[in-house]
Amino acid sequence: MKDRKRKIKVAFFADILVKDFDGASRTMFQIIERIPKDEFEFVFFCGMPPEEDIGHEVFQVPSVPIPFNSTYRLAIPMFSWFSMRKRLKEFRPDVIHIASPSPLGDFAFQYKRSRNIPVITIYHTHFLSYISYYLRPLPFLAKPAVKTVAFGQKKFYDQSSLMYIPTMQMVDELKEFKFDTSKMKIWQRGMNHELFNPSKRDLSRIKAITKNDKPNILFASRLVWEKNLATLIRIHRRSKEEGDKYNFIIAGDGVAQNALAKKMPGAFMLGKVDHDTLAALYASADVFLFPSVSETYGNVVVEAMASGCPCVIARGGGSQSLVDHGNTGFLCDPENESDYLDRIDQLMSNPSLKDEFMTKGIIYTKTLNWDSLCETYFDDVARLANTSELPSDTVNV
Repeated sequence: MKDRKRKIKVAFFADILVKDFDGASRTMFQIIERIPKDEFEFVFFCGMPPEEDIGHEVFQVPSVPIPFNSTYRLAIPMFSWFSMRKRLKEFRPDVIHIASPSPLGDFAFQYKRSRNIPVITIYHTHFLSYISYYLRPLPFLAKPAVKTVAFGQKKFYDQSSLMYIPTMQMVDELKEFKFDTSKMKIWQRGMNHELFNPSKRDLSRIKAITKNDKPNILFASRLVWEKNLATLIRIHRRSKEEGDKYNFIIAGDGVAQNALAKKMPGAFMLGKVDHDTLAALYASADVFLFPSVSETYGNVVVEAMASGCPCVIARGGGSQSLVDHGNTGFLCDPENESDYLDRIDQLMSNPSLKDEFMTKGIIYTKTLNWDSLCETYFDDVARLANTSELPSDTVNV
């Protein structure tokens, strides 16, 4: 990091700023925990504030729960419009960071336009895939709905000076909707290798859960329907019909948890687990199963790979970019339960192939480093603060 004469000021807007709340919040906290305080000053504007002191000023914006998922809250800037403008005027940010397309993000872009301040965004959530998923039963509505949402997302994100995208797969998908790719830059996700690694393997710990010696299939995620839980249910049902030879272990909680438990009798529903438990589950399970097609990236996939757990996942969404089919894992027809089970059977009947996936997956994830990613972030923020030009390594497609 280069020496600078004064601190660069960043106004950071995020509806939810709760550590480990979801993949987006985990990414944000990787940045927050690495802020060089001698070079940068941050003020965080958020609807759901951190549960602990993060060492930086936090401005809480009034928020309301989202009707279809009460665990999420949406910041409503109109309720504190004047006080937010006053604080921003006092703070005089050099750069604005906007975490998500929302009323709070719109407020930040309005302020950006009034002061001509550069904005950095990170594409955390692929909302277009959510629309496609929920409207599958109504195909005549799905296409126009996706187009409408894509127009709004494009209008929002195209205002960015720099937009981080986690995978080239996401760049290609957004390109189809005419997003301005000239401002995009590939910025993946890092990995906590001290936490997620094969040394956490503990078969006695997993056997204490299952009480048997069957191979263990792990699914870890927020339990919301857009994670393609309907296919997970069918995979479990088909597995039971074909001899019930696998344990299905489900780690995570969410609005679909109770319904999932009822539809997957015999599965081991662990609810939300702490990091150490999750690391042991990854390292001790035989296969990581992930049918979701709504991921922008897919942190759980690389966490499993880093832990030495071979992955059988959907060929869809950003996660598919993380698995080299037939080399580091398997990609499956997203809604074909037989395809997933065939690939699981193939791995379990071929120990050398399973070992190959494990070894190559670990090697791949060694390249994912939060320290270098965050240094890139702070360098880019500094360049945005000091020039109107884009960083030189943005995507030109």
